[in-house]
Amino acid sequence: MTNTHTFHIPVMGIGFTVDTPFKVAHLGIDSVISLVDDILLEKLRKMYSEKFELPYHEISDKVEDFRAKRITSYLNLISDLAEKKFQTLKNIASKANSDVAAYVNMLPDGSRLKEEFKKLTSKGIDLSEVKNWVSKNLTMGAIDVNIMTKVDKDNYKNKEKLPVEFNDAHAALRGFAQSKLESSVVLSAGMNPRLYSYMAQFEDFFPDENGNIKKRIILKVSDYRSALIQGRFLAKKGLWVSEYRIESGLNCGGHAFATDGFLLGPVLNEFKENRVQLQNTVFEVLKQELSNQNRAVPEKLSFKVTAQGGVGTHEEHEFLLKHYNLDSVGWGSPFLLVPEATTVDAETLSKLAKANEEDLYLSDISPLGVPFNNLKGNTKDVEKQKLIDKNRPGSSCPKKFVALNKEFKETGICTASREYQHLKIKELDAMQLPLNEYNTRYNKIIDKSCTCVGLGTSALLAYNLDTKIEGNGVSVCPGPNMAYYSEVMSLAKITDHIYGRENVIVRHDRPNLFIKELNIYVDYLKKKLDEFKTAANAKEQKYLITFTNNLRQGIGYYQGLFYGLKGYFSKNQEVILSELQRNDKELTGVLIDIEGLQVEA
Repeated sequence: MTNTHTFHIPVMGIGFTVDTPFKVAHLGIDSVISLVDDILLEKLRKMYSEKFELPYHEISDKVEDFRAKRITSYLNLISDLAEKKFQTLKNIASKANSDVAAYVNMLPDGSRLKEEFKKLTSKGIDLSEVKNWVSKNLTMGAIDVNIMTKVDKDNYKNKEKLPVEFNDAHAALRGFAQSKLESSVVLSAGMNPRLYSYMAQFEDFFPDENGNIKKRIILKVSDYRSALIQGRFLAKKGLWVSEYRIESGLNCGGHAFATDGFLLGPVLNEFKENRVQLQNTVFEVLKQELSNQNRAVPEKLSFKVTAQGGVGTHEEHEFLLKHYNLDSVGWGSPFLLVPEATTVDAETLSKLAKANEEDLYLSDISPLGVPFNNLKGNTKDVEKQKLIDKNRPGSSCPKKFVALNKEFKETGICTASREYQHLKIKELDAMQLPLNEYNTRYNKIIDKSCTCVGLGTSALLAYNLDTKIEGNGVSVCPGPNMAYYSEVMSLAKITDHIYGRENVIVRHDRPNLFIKELNIYVDYLKKKLDEFKTAANAKEQKYLITFTNNLRQGIGYYQGLFYGLKGYFSKNQEVILSELQRNDKELTGVLIDIEGLQVEA
């Protein structure tokens, strides 16, 4: 479980990393494909099959289990194409081969591979010797997949509800399980016990006697307790978590899953202090279950601990790796400006490059009801506003991947759909509320945007594919870090930036990643407080108090960390400590306001 690189490219949206492995896996870079949209995957499979003159047979929605089969076929195709690129790279036909040089040059300075290659080629190039070394030492990056566990819509056929294994997330998991990939599934958006139990039906998720696992599990978590609970749950099924991927709650792209005020630094520290305990506790449960199932019990298994969300400089990257003993750091938003790695249409790419802090905000547009990092002026929101202006708010909902709300229909409706918003507004009209309260509730209803379509449309536009069903509106999900990147970059350039060989951030006012996350959390808390000021119950008040106290404990941790820190952040230490003190003072006032809320009995 060694890494060629010390960074990985996380999943971004639905379409932005949909073919990233094809672009970067041959260079040893790990990346993740979203499995939400099988319709998009099928369109891209057709496109790539035609491009490379490969046989293509459409998997229509009339085919039984079409969603799983589309996903399997697409993943197999990407695997084959990436493998072919990698074999071409290794098959050095001449001394002028640039692919191997590109692979090696991107590696972090000081890496064993880089040093060996320099030594090997320092006195001229012996083609057969280099070819032999390349064959033995260079490896492909992982082609991982992402499943949002809660996006697990029930499906129907002839108005009859299908068995649970045909739910969206279940079918996506099956599609991955039946593919030829030997890689990982990243499970995000919380725990889904039914889905986790379903994984135990597939042999590839179980370890062999040597500890090898063909299909590995990565859990995206935001705190240690969640990792322990989920790790033990899966172990009781005989399944091992090969990586705990810790994501900053609010300082990341896409959906921002706010914790109860737990900040990234303290969370990483808890993993660092309890890593051995987590290993031993979960492994004991696993061994017992494997034995109960009469399966092979490996002598030992290991796992990686990685982090992502808001990292923007080489110094932050190195600090996270070394101080918290991480195996890799995820870099998301900056890669949206790297066409060699991600798939973004030209108009959106231009908007992202020009975006400043005020253009990037935490919105309520997601139908999932989770805060969502958004870009002002994105074309999906423009499209949404035009429908509102016509007094026809809501999307036609062509794909229905998040049709999860069952207020009005047992089969589920998406809260961003025209159908749902029409029914909800009708319900609101009947309440005869005062105008101010009516407008507040009305705006909350129509704010939802069709992200399950919008987050995939960019890929269709980038490849000039048909968008008749989807329309041309693009949703985009950059984290706040995007404000500090202002140019479209090559893959080599962003890699050089990550490893400290170049600096692409020309501004000098970018806050430290921990401070940025803290500021966002404090703003989020104040927004929640404002929401509860008119009417709060005891549970909501308790939540706000817990949230505030956790933030203050986090500030205390950071103050201790930065006061004694040597070798990192020396130029910004005073600013960081000053910001911590300012936030702590502000939270003191916030706590007084929370305790003074008029709480309903």
